[in-house]
Amino acid sequence: MAKILISRDGVLERTVQLTKERMTIGRHRHNDIVLEHPTVSGEHAAITTILDDSFLEDLYSTNGTFVNGHRVGKHFLQHGDQVKLAKYRIEFVADGIRPISGAPAVPMTPPAAHIEVLNGSNAGRKLELNKPQTSLGRTGVQVIVINRTDAGYAAAHTDGERVPLLNGAPLGKLPQPLADGDELDLSGTRMAFRLG
Repeated sequence: MAKILISRDGVLERTVQLTKERMTIGRHRHNDIVLEHPTVSGEHAAITTILDDSFLEDLYSTNGTFVNGHRVGKHFLQHGDQVKLAKYRIEFVADGIRPISGAPAVPMTPPAAHIEVLNGSNAGRKLELNKPQTSLGRTGVQVIVINRTDAGYAAAHTDGERVPLLNGAPLGKLPQPLADGDELDLSGTRMAFRLG
């Protein structure tokens, strides 16, 4: 299980295991990781972990989020990455070891989900997401792949020059977790991700 080492002024303050799929970092008490310093935004950043991959996302913080000296919006974390949030330095440690419990593993099954087309001649049409991977779009033009894992559903842009949109923002090559009601735009065809 990956973890982060949080230091300030060169002193290690604490080690935090990334035990949840999404963990928020900020000054306000409701965050998973609270950093009490006025230069830290109320909701500064979040780390999303899907299987062995962790992604850092800046939550439009005032002072920015930096990885290895570069300001980032979203970043795929690698072992040893140095994250700077205001006065804090955070080292990402990926041990590549998944937690093992004494009990036999019970496979988690994500809830059923589907894609519903919102516009055009196929409006109202639904596509069940019951396979490990579902591809949408045309090869060479624009393709989105939706992965179904124990942790839930995630979408990524895998092929084509045109960049698809997720909730109005460009969808990148790294898997983005999907939430109920999220909207995908594939060359003008709007589709909603629905759970249940």
